[in-house]
Amino acid sequence: MTSASRPFADLFWRRPYALLLLSPLFWAGNLLIGRAYGSEVPPFGLAFSRRIVALAFLLPFVWDDLRASGKDMRKHWPVIVGCGLTGFAGYPVLNYIALHSTPAATASMLNSTLPLMVPLLAWGVAGEVPSVRTIAGIAISFVGVGIIVSRGDWSVLSSFSVGFGEIIMLIAVACFALYCTLLRYRPAALPDKLFLFATMAASALALLPFALWETAIGRAFPVQPHALASLLLIGLFASLIANVFWTQCVVTLWPTLTGASFHLMAVYASVLAYVLLGESIRLFHLAGITLILTGFAVAILPPRIARSEVAEAIRRS
Repeated sequence: MTSASRPFADLFWRRPYALLLLSPLFWAGNLLIGRAYGSEVPPFGLAFSRRIVALAFLLPFVWDDLRASGKDMRKHWPVIVGCGLTGFAGYPVLNYIALHSTPAATASMLNSTLPLMVPLLAWGVAGEVPSVRTIAGIAISFVGVGIIVSRGDWSVLSSFSVGFGEIIMLIAVACFALYCTLLRYRPAALPDKLFLFATMAASALALLPFALWETAIGRAFPVQPHALASLLLIGLFASLIANVFWTQCVVTLWPTLTGASFHLMAVYASVLAYVLLGESIRLFHLAGITLILTGFAVAILPPRIARSEVAEAIRRS
């Protein structure tokens, strides 16, 4: 990294507003791959395999820390296991169970309650009090998600009812919201990359029985070029890089503000589906995207980056 670019990189990493845009993008790409190959790729096998890919990418970078920090990992195992089970195992597994009895539109709407649920858990667990502006922005973007999910026809959501699948879906979302809150308690004694490695390893162990069950019933992960290429992309970007960025945002910007960016997935998914899958962009997409972006802007603006820091970064560049 050159001396000219270092101030900007340091500025974005310490106050990573730009990173808020990237994790939802990578996760939207994951959804797109799932939509394209969902009938071919077993969900538990994919969830387990993507963790293994991410762990393989991380291992060379954490090997020395892994050997040196074994005592600290054992000391802080409750937080490690808690994050692994809630964010990397519980959320996808419960999602899969819920989708068996929950309509797609209802499932999407319930998933979009994450930014609303994060402030509740962050307040109850960590004592974080969200600002009125952040809550207002989340509410505006939530309406935008509703427009996209309902395809502009609110009667689609009028049939919403609370059954077993809906309850499981809400528990799944609560798991990920709890994961976002627990990240605030990650042990300072462990390097960030080692903590991520440990939580992913814990989730992989939890997902292994489900992946083996899928294989036993004849739904093994397909060894085909497109499936393996998709797995590498998902493992690197959706499982590894997205979570590195998300963790940094949660730690520096707090869970509530970071959770507000989750609604951007609906924006990215619509645009990527248009560009890559040829799906049409309709008026309800544009209306929903406009509300989501407006809500996101309300939630994070004005930036908390001090003007003096920006001026100094520009001067030094």
